[in-house]
Amino acid sequence: MNQENNKQNQGYTAYPRMSVAPMLDWSDRHCRYLHRLLSKHALLYTEMITTGALLHGDVQRHLRFNAEEHPVALQLGGSEPADLAKAAKIGQDWGYDEINLNCGCPSERVQRGAFGACLMNEAPLVADGVKAMRDVVGIPVTVKHRIGIDKNESYDFVRDFVGTVTEAGCSIFVVHARNAWLQGLSPKENRDIPPLRYDIVAQLKRDFPELTIAINGGIKTDEVVQEQLRLVDGVMVGREAYHNPWWLSRWDELYFGAAPSELTHLDIERAMVRYMEREARDHGTNWYSIARHMLGLRHGLPGARRWRQVWSDHRLKNLPASEVSAIANAQPEAALPQ
Repeated sequence: MNQENNKQNQGYTAYPRMSVAPMLDWSDRHCRYLHRLLSKHALLYTEMITTGALLHGDVQRHLRFNAEEHPVALQLGGSEPADLAKAAKIGQDWGYDEINLNCGCPSERVQRGAFGACLMNEAPLVADGVKAMRDVVGIPVTVKHRIGIDKNESYDFVRDFVGTVTEAGCSIFVVHARNAWLQGLSPKENRDIPPLRYDIVAQLKRDFPELTIAINGGIKTDEVVQEQLRLVDGVMVGREAYHNPWWLSRWDELYFGAAPSELTHLDIERAMVRYMEREARDHGTNWYSIARHMLGLRHGLPGARRWRQVWSDHRLKNLPASEVSAIANAQPEAALPQ
Protein backbone atom coordinates (compact mmCIF):
# COMPACT_ATOMS: atom_id res chain seq x y z
CA MET A 1 0.00 0.00 0.00
CA ASN A 2 1.14 3.56 -0.68
CA GLN A 3 3.06 4.56 2.43
CA GLU A 4 3.06 8.25 1.46
CA ASN A 5 -0.69 8.34 1.26
CA ASN A 6 -2.06 7.62 4.71
CA LYS A 7 -5.49 8.94 3.83
CA GLN A 8 -7.93 6.11 3.10
CA ASN A 9 -10.46 7.78 0.86
CA GLN A 10 -14.00 6.64 0.17
CA GLY A 11 -14.42 8.50 -3.08
CA TYR A 12 -15.78 12.01 -3.53
CA THR A 13 -19.19 13.16 -2.36
CA ALA A 14 -20.10 14.61 -5.75
CA TYR A 15 -18.36 14.26 -9.10
CA PRO A 16 -16.15 17.37 -9.54
CA ARG A 17 -17.20 19.81 -12.26
CA MET A 18 -13.65 19.99 -13.62
CA SER A 19 -11.07 17.28 -14.18
CA VAL A 20 -7.76 16.73 -15.97
CA ALA A 21 -7.74 13.84 -18.42
CA PRO A 22 -5.65 10.70 -18.19
CA MET A 23 -2.82 11.26 -20.68
CA LEU A 24 -0.23 8.64 -21.60
CA ASP A 25 3.32 9.67 -20.67
CA TRP A 26 2.05 12.96 -19.26
CA SER A 27 -0.32 12.59 -16.29
CA ASP A 28 2.11 10.87 -13.94
CA ARG A 29 2.33 11.72 -10.24
CA HIS A 30 4.73 14.62 -10.84
CA CYS A 31 2.38 16.22 -13.34
CA ARG A 32 -0.54 15.69 -10.98
CA TYR A 33 1.39 17.31 -8.12
CA LEU A 34 1.80 20.44 -10.24
CA HIS A 35 -1.86 20.45 -11.21
CA ARG A 36 -2.93 20.08 -7.58
CA LEU A 37 -0.86 23.11 -6.61
CA LEU A 38 -2.88 25.08 -9.14
CA SER A 39 -6.33 23.67 -8.36
CA LYS A 40 -7.33 22.18 -5.02
CA HIS A 41 -10.62 20.76 -6.25
CA ALA A 42 -10.27 19.46 -9.82
CA LEU A 43 -10.29 15.69 -10.17
CA LEU A 44 -6.97 14.30 -11.44
CA TYR A 45 -6.46 11.05 -13.31
CA THR A 46 -3.54 8.68 -13.69
CA GLU A 47 -2.28 7.55 -17.04
CA MET A 48 -4.05 4.40 -18.21
CA ILE A 49 -2.56 1.43 -16.34
CA THR A 50 -3.32 -2.04 -17.64
CA THR A 51 -4.62 -4.78 -15.39
CA GLY A 52 -1.67 -6.91 -16.45
CA ALA A 53 0.78 -4.28 -15.21
CA LEU A 54 -0.86 -4.32 -11.77
CA LEU A 55 -1.39 -8.05 -11.49
CA HIS A 56 2.03 -9.10 -12.80
CA GLY A 57 4.26 -6.02 -12.59
CA ASP A 58 5.67 -3.52 -10.14
CA VAL A 59 2.59 -2.21 -8.34
CA GLN A 60 4.47 0.46 -6.41
CA ARG A 61 6.02 1.91 -9.57
CA HIS A 62 2.60 2.17 -11.19
CA LEU A 63 0.46 3.29 -8.25
CA ARG A 64 2.61 5.35 -5.89
CA PHE A 65 1.24 8.86 -5.60
CA ASN A 66 1.42 11.87 -3.30
CA ALA A 67 -1.18 12.33 -0.59
CA GLU A 68 -1.61 15.92 -1.79
CA GLU A 69 -3.09 14.69 -5.08
CA HIS A 70 -6.58 13.86 -3.74
CA PRO A 71 -9.04 13.63 -5.31
CA VAL A 72 -7.25 11.33 -7.74
CA ALA A 73 -8.67 8.57 -9.95
CA LEU A 74 -7.00 5.44 -11.27
CA GLN A 75 -7.73 4.67 -14.91
CA LEU A 76 -7.56 0.98 -15.80
CA GLY A 77 -7.11 -0.65 -19.17
CA GLY A 78 -8.46 -4.19 -19.45
CA SER A 79 -11.40 -6.31 -20.47
CA GLU A 80 -11.49 -9.43 -18.28
CA PRO A 81 -13.96 -8.81 -15.43
CA ALA A 82 -12.02 -10.92 -12.92
CA ASP A 83 -8.78 -9.08 -13.65
CA LEU A 84 -10.51 -5.70 -13.53
CA ALA A 85 -11.96 -6.57 -10.14
CA LYS A 86 -8.55 -7.53 -8.74
CA ALA A 87 -6.92 -4.39 -10.14
CA ALA A 88 -9.72 -2.15 -8.87
CA LYS A 89 -9.37 -3.60 -5.40
CA ILE A 90 -5.64 -2.91 -5.47
CA GLY A 91 -6.37 0.67 -6.55
CA GLN A 92 -8.82 1.19 -3.70
CA ASP A 93 -6.36 -0.29 -1.21
CA TRP A 94 -3.77 2.22 -2.38
CA GLY A 95 -6.17 5.06 -1.60
CA TYR A 96 -7.46 6.13 -5.01
CA ASP A 97 -10.79 7.99 -5.04
CA GLU A 98 -12.24 6.49 -8.23
CA ILE A 99 -11.67 3.62 -10.62
CA ASN A 100 -12.18 4.55 -14.27
CA LEU A 101 -12.39 2.03 -17.11
CA ASN A 102 -10.82 3.09 -20.40
CA CYS A 103 -13.17 2.48 -23.31
CA GLY A 104 -11.77 5.20 -25.50
CA CYS A 105 -8.11 4.59 -26.37
CA PRO A 106 -7.76 3.65 -30.07
CA SER A 107 -4.07 2.62 -30.22
CA GLU A 108 -3.10 -0.60 -31.99
CA ARG A 109 -1.39 -1.88 -28.83
CA VAL A 110 -4.60 -1.45 -26.88
CA GLN A 111 -6.63 -3.06 -29.65
CA ARG A 112 -4.32 -6.08 -29.61
CA GLY A 113 -5.14 -6.38 -25.92
CA ALA A 114 -8.86 -6.23 -26.77
CA PHE A 115 -9.60 -3.26 -24.57
CA GLY A 116 -9.82 0.51 -24.92
CA ALA A 117 -12.13 1.90 -27.61
CA CYS A 118 -12.88 -1.49 -29.15
CA LEU A 119 -14.78 -2.34 -25.95
CA MET A 120 -17.55 -0.07 -27.16
CA ASN A 121 -18.44 -2.91 -29.53
CA GLU A 122 -18.86 -5.18 -26.50
CA ALA A 123 -21.15 -3.29 -24.15
CA PRO A 124 -22.26 -6.43 -22.23
CA LEU A 125 -18.61 -7.24 -21.48
CA VAL A 126 -18.05 -3.69 -20.25
CA ALA A 127 -21.12 -4.05 -18.05
CA ASP A 128 -19.74 -7.30 -16.63
CA GLY A 129 -16.44 -5.58 -15.89
CA VAL A 130 -18.14 -2.65 -14.19
CA LYS A 131 -20.24 -4.98 -12.06
CA ALA A 132 -17.20 -7.06 -11.09
CA MET A 133 -15.36 -3.92 -9.95
CA ARG A 134 -18.35 -2.47 -8.12
CA ASP A 135 -18.75 -5.74 -6.26
CA VAL A 136 -15.32 -5.40 -4.64
CA VAL A 137 -14.79 -1.65 -4.14
CA GLY A 138 -16.65 1.05 -2.29
CA ILE A 139 -15.44 3.97 -4.40
CA PRO A 140 -17.03 5.15 -7.65
CA VAL A 141 -16.48 3.05 -10.77
CA THR A 142 -16.74 5.17 -13.90
CA VAL A 143 -16.32 4.71 -17.66
CA LYS A 144 -14.55 6.95 -20.17
CA HIS A 145 -15.55 6.32 -23.78
CA ARG A 146 -15.95 7.80 -27.24
CA ILE A 147 -19.20 8.65 -29.03
CA GLY A 148 -18.70 6.02 -31.72
CA ILE A 149 -16.36 3.65 -33.50
CA ASP A 150 -14.82 4.24 -36.93
CA LYS A 151 -17.23 6.12 -39.20
CA ASN A 152 -20.41 4.89 -37.56
CA GLU A 153 -21.99 8.16 -36.46
CA SER A 154 -25.28 6.71 -35.29
CA TYR A 155 -26.37 8.23 -31.99
CA ASP A 156 -28.16 4.97 -31.21
CA PHE A 157 -24.78 3.21 -30.89
CA VAL A 158 -23.47 5.33 -28.01
CA ARG A 159 -26.93 5.62 -26.43
CA ASP A 160 -27.25 1.84 -26.30
CA PHE A 161 -23.69 1.46 -24.98
CA VAL A 162 -24.41 3.82 -22.10
CA GLY A 163 -27.76 2.20 -21.45
CA THR A 164 -26.26 -1.28 -21.20
CA VAL A 165 -23.41 -0.22 -18.92
CA THR A 166 -25.82 1.73 -16.73
CA GLU A 167 -27.66 -1.52 -15.98
CA ALA A 168 -24.48 -2.75 -14.26
CA GLY A 169 -24.65 0.18 -11.83
CA CYS A 170 -22.36 2.70 -13.50
CA SER A 171 -23.74 6.20 -13.05
CA ILE A 172 -20.79 8.36 -14.18
CA PHE A 173 -19.65 8.54 -17.79
CA VAL A 174 -16.88 10.71 -19.22
CA VAL A 175 -17.52 11.12 -22.92
CA HIS A 176 -14.81 12.07 -25.41
CA ALA A 177 -16.91 13.79 -28.06
CA ARG A 178 -15.21 12.21 -31.07
CA ASN A 179 -15.44 8.83 -32.74
CA ALA A 180 -12.44 6.52 -32.38
CA TRP A 181 -11.20 5.34 -35.77
CA LEU A 182 -9.62 1.98 -35.09
CA GLN A 183 -8.07 1.72 -38.56
CA GLY A 184 -6.13 4.28 -40.53
CA LEU A 185 -5.42 6.87 -37.81
CA SER A 186 -2.73 7.09 -35.15
CA PRO A 187 -3.70 7.86 -31.54
CA LYS A 188 -2.51 11.44 -32.11
CA GLU A 189 -4.63 11.76 -35.26
CA ASN A 190 -7.57 10.31 -33.34
CA ARG A 191 -7.41 13.33 -31.06
CA ASP A 192 -7.77 15.76 -33.96
CA ILE A 193 -9.23 14.31 -37.16
CA PRO A 194 -12.58 12.74 -36.16
CA PRO A 195 -14.92 15.72 -35.81
CA LEU A 196 -16.00 16.94 -32.41
CA ARG A 197 -19.73 16.50 -31.85
CA TYR A 198 -20.60 18.08 -28.53
CA ASP A 199 -24.30 17.81 -29.34
CA ILE A 200 -24.11 14.01 -28.96
CA VAL A 201 -22.89 14.35 -25.38
CA ALA A 202 -25.62 16.86 -24.57
CA GLN A 203 -28.17 14.47 -26.02
CA LEU A 204 -26.89 11.70 -23.75
CA LYS A 205 -27.49 13.96 -20.75
CA ARG A 206 -31.02 14.71 -21.95
CA ASP A 207 -31.76 11.01 -22.48
CA PHE A 208 -30.15 9.94 -19.18
CA PRO A 209 -30.84 12.85 -16.81
CA GLU A 210 -30.23 10.65 -13.78
CA LEU A 211 -26.62 9.96 -14.85
CA THR A 212 -23.56 12.14 -14.34
CA ILE A 213 -22.20 13.00 -17.77
CA ALA A 214 -18.87 14.78 -18.24
CA ILE A 215 -17.56 15.94 -21.61
CA ASN A 216 -14.02 15.71 -22.96
CA GLY A 217 -12.38 16.71 -26.23
CA GLY A 218 -10.84 19.88 -27.65
CA ILE A 219 -11.82 22.15 -24.76
CA LYS A 220 -9.42 25.09 -24.41
CA THR A 221 -11.25 28.12 -23.00
CA ASP A 222 -13.45 29.16 -20.09
CA GLU A 223 -16.11 30.22 -22.57
CA VAL A 224 -16.45 26.66 -23.88
CA VAL A 225 -16.31 25.22 -20.35
CA GLN A 226 -19.11 27.50 -19.17
CA GLU A 227 -21.21 26.70 -22.20
CA GLN A 228 -20.80 22.96 -21.64
CA LEU A 229 -21.53 23.14 -17.92
CA ARG A 230 -24.98 24.43 -18.81
CA LEU A 231 -25.58 21.19 -20.72
CA VAL A 232 -23.66 18.47 -18.85
CA ASP A 233 -22.36 17.83 -15.35
CA GLY A 234 -18.62 18.09 -15.78
CA VAL A 235 -15.81 19.04 -18.13
CA MET A 236 -12.56 17.12 -18.58
CA VAL A 237 -9.60 18.99 -20.08
CA GLY A 238 -6.62 17.21 -21.58
CA ARG A 239 -3.84 18.72 -23.66
CA GLU A 240 -4.65 22.35 -22.84
CA ALA A 241 -4.25 21.62 -19.13
CA TYR A 242 -0.82 20.16 -19.84
CA HIS A 243 0.47 22.81 -22.24
CA ASN A 244 -1.08 25.76 -20.36
CA PRO A 245 -1.30 24.59 -16.73
CA TRP A 246 -1.73 28.11 -15.33
CA TRP A 247 -5.32 27.93 -16.60
CA LEU A 248 -6.04 25.60 -13.66
CA SER A 249 -5.28 28.42 -11.21
CA ARG A 250 -8.64 30.00 -12.11
CA TRP A 251 -10.73 26.85 -11.86
CA ASP A 252 -11.33 26.83 -8.10
CA GLU A 253 -12.76 30.34 -8.21
CA LEU A 254 -14.76 29.91 -11.42
CA TYR A 255 -16.12 26.40 -10.95
CA PHE A 256 -15.89 25.49 -7.25
CA GLY A 257 -16.85 28.72 -5.51
CA ALA A 258 -13.47 29.29 -3.88
CA ALA A 259 -11.80 32.62 -3.23
CA PRO A 260 -9.56 33.96 -6.00
CA SER A 261 -6.10 32.43 -5.95
CA GLU A 262 -3.31 34.73 -4.75
CA LEU A 263 -0.54 32.41 -5.96
CA THR A 264 1.97 33.69 -8.48
CA HIS A 265 3.86 31.78 -11.13
CA LEU A 266 6.96 32.06 -8.97
CA ASP A 267 5.08 30.66 -5.95
CA ILE A 268 4.20 27.58 -7.95
CA GLU A 269 7.74 27.20 -9.27
CA ARG A 270 9.16 27.43 -5.75
CA ALA A 271 6.68 24.82 -4.53
CA MET A 272 7.76 22.55 -7.38
CA VAL A 273 11.41 23.08 -6.49
CA ARG A 274 10.68 21.97 -2.91
CA TYR A 275 8.89 18.95 -4.34
CA MET A 276 11.85 18.17 -6.60
CA GLU A 277 14.19 18.34 -3.63
CA ARG A 278 11.94 16.02 -1.63
CA GLU A 279 11.75 13.56 -4.51
CA ALA A 280 15.52 13.63 -4.96
CA ARG A 281 16.07 13.01 -1.25
CA ASP A 282 13.45 10.32 -0.75
CA HIS A 283 13.43 8.51 -4.10
CA GLY A 284 16.52 9.58 -6.03
CA THR A 285 14.35 11.26 -8.68
CA ASN A 286 16.20 13.74 -10.88
CA TRP A 287 14.51 17.13 -11.13
CA TYR A 288 14.72 16.91 -14.92
CA SER A 289 12.02 14.22 -15.10
CA ILE A 290 9.69 16.41 -13.02
CA ALA A 291 10.41 19.79 -14.63
CA ARG A 292 9.26 18.62 -18.06
CA HIS A 293 5.67 18.81 -16.82
CA MET A 294 5.86 22.49 -15.88
CA LEU A 295 7.43 23.85 -19.06
CA GLY A 296 4.09 25.41 -20.01
CA LEU A 297 3.68 27.19 -16.67
CA ARG A 298 4.66 30.60 -18.08
CA HIS A 299 2.84 30.13 -21.37
CA GLY A 300 2.37 33.52 -23.02
CA LEU A 301 4.43 35.49 -20.51
CA PRO A 302 7.49 37.62 -21.33
CA GLY A 303 10.67 35.61 -20.94
CA ALA A 304 8.85 32.28 -21.09
CA ARG A 305 11.02 30.94 -23.91
CA ARG A 306 14.27 31.44 -22.05
CA TRP A 307 12.72 30.08 -18.82
CA ARG A 308 11.69 26.91 -20.67
CA GLN A 309 15.15 26.60 -22.20
CA VAL A 310 16.76 26.62 -18.76
CA TRP A 311 14.41 24.08 -17.23
CA SER A 312 14.85 21.74 -20.22
CA ASP A 313 18.64 22.13 -20.49
CA HIS A 314 20.19 18.70 -20.05
CA ARG A 315 23.53 20.31 -19.19
CA LEU A 316 22.08 21.42 -15.87
CA LYS A 317 20.86 17.98 -14.76
CA ASN A 318 23.46 17.62 -12.05
CA LEU A 319 22.70 20.96 -10.42
CA PRO A 320 20.22 21.19 -7.51
CA ALA A 321 16.75 22.26 -8.61
CA SER A 322 17.05 25.46 -6.55
CA GLU A 323 20.10 26.52 -8.57
CA VAL A 324 18.34 25.77 -11.85
CA SER A 325 15.41 27.91 -10.71
CA ALA A 326 17.79 30.76 -9.87
CA ILE A 327 19.29 30.57 -13.35
CA ALA A 328 15.85 30.41 -14.95
CA ASN A 329 14.76 33.55 -13.10
CA ALA A 330 17.94 35.52 -13.68
CA GLN A 331 17.91 38.53 -15.96
CA PRO A 332 17.37 37.63 -19.63
CA GLU A 333 20.85 38.82 -20.58
CA ALA A 334 22.48 36.39 -18.12
CA ALA A 335 24.45 33.75 -19.98
CA LEU A 336 23.51 30.11 -19.65
CA PRO A 337 26.21 27.73 -18.39
CA GLN A 338 28.40 26.30 -21.15
